[in-house]
Amino acid sequence: MTDTPGTVYLVGAGPGDPGLLTRHGADALAQADVVVYDRLADNSMLALAPADAELIYVGKQAAVHAVPQPRINELLSEHALQGKCVVRLKGGDPFVFGRGGEEATHLRDHGVPFIVVPGVSSSIAAPAYAGIPVTDRRYASSFAVITGHEDPTKAESRVDWAGIARGADTLIFLMALTNLPGITGRLIKEGRAPETPAAVIERGTTPGQRVVTGTLADIEGRVRAAGLHPPALVVVGEVVRLREVLAWHDSQPLAGRRILVPRVRRRPSEIVRLLKAAGAETAEVPVLRSATLPAPADLPERLVGADWLVFSSPGALEALLEQLEGLGRDVRALGAASVAAVGPATAAHLRRCGLRVDYAPESASTFGDGLPARAGQSVLLLGEEGGADHVARGLAARGVTAAELPVFRLAVDDRAPLPDITEFDAVVFASSNTARRFLEAYPGGPADGQLVVSIGPSTSGTAEGLGLRVDGEAAEASPAAVVRLIAERLGPAARA
Repeated sequence: MTDTPGTVYLVGAGPGDPGLLTRHGADALAQADVVVYDRLADNSMLALAPADAELIYVGKQAAVHAVPQPRINELLSEHALQGKCVVRLKGGDPFVFGRGGEEATHLRDHGVPFIVVPGVSSSIAAPAYAGIPVTDRRYASSFAVITGHEDPTKAESRVDWAGIARGADTLIFLMALTNLPGITGRLIKEGRAPETPAAVIERGTTPGQRVVTGTLADIEGRVRAAGLHPPALVVVGEVVRLREVLAWHDSQPLAGRRILVPRVRRRPSEIVRLLKAAGAETAEVPVLRSATLPAPADLPERLVGADWLVFSSPGALEALLEQLEGLGRDVRALGAASVAAVGPATAAHLRRCGLRVDYAPESASTFGDGLPARAGQSVLLLGEEGGADHVARGLAARGVTAAELPVFRLAVDDRAPLPDITEFDAVVFASSNTARRFLEAYPGGPADGQLVVSIGPSTSGTAEGLGLRVDGEAAEASPAAVVRLIAERLGPAARA
């Protein structure tokens, strides 16, 4: 125990789509010493925690608790009283049908400071992703959120069923699938019209989202026929009619598809961003963490003596600045050298950081062909350890000698297990290195029936040379062309 306890952040992870984690929540994870987390719809959020953070799973499924609630409370206070920064990561919002209030009370009783980071609740997010606004001036001016986990047929209920049936235009029942027959029957009994529109949303906001609509009278039969499973919520009210025109999530080109993108750098790739924009769920594997390498003592002299500084990846600048900070220097140590970037993503990042980029071809594969460096000039390659060999070889072919100065190293974060390859509809090879990385992670190769797509001829050749099949090659070597090809070949997943 320390004199000054650490802070506990009670963070809402949101309803499932990792993009709905708030910026405040992501910032809390980035500084965590300990993450105490529930069963999450998307575990990729755990990768936002530092590589050395302790991850403690305390989730539950149905009535099975991995760790009892009193013990969860104790874990939070025990670690915080050791001076650690603790993040309690909970699905949805900490205070919406969660135990966040109990956890906060325990922390206050034990003198532990805490901060509540609200999360996007599935009660509004899942209907929104299903094209159902919970309020709309044409249909509803009020809504109520009710637990669906309570049996509406029990003798004594905390739910005022008579008041709820008539008291709000839109009713949202969370954790309601098991008790759906009782809920619909009780609402009808208390005066809600049997023909009132109703919807059941399974795994809302995720690519696995499925939606069944009907009325209070027939929704239970429709859900049973469709084979929906928990987690699911129920929406009752006239706003359900708007789904017919507002079902945006279902109409995305890759809605419901899961795409595996082998990873060669820590930052999310442009392909991943475009796939998500098209409605796909993506997984970049393996999860990587970067470590800045020790700075050579003559680093400032080497930078000042260079005619060209070539940054081979977006993370190279941060690592270089961290090395300089350790030597008591800053960005001014870069001197007057011209700056080049390998690939458009690297160039865009350097510009956002305030550097003028003097050379940045659209394709990384043609970098060495046009770099306006002359024989005899000093070219310094800054990037991942062992990651700039191809650039050095391309320059050497032109008689330009480049010196490699690795500034960071990537390592696999083995806290995050690899997902099952059979869970994915497609695999994307965005470079030759990604094909190699894929084979390291999945020696058995792609699963049967899985679409395998390559960004271009060079990558296809490498993949096939490794014994991997390639089903399609993008018309041009660009992330947008890759995503277009996948959309043409797959389209959205079939829905109930």
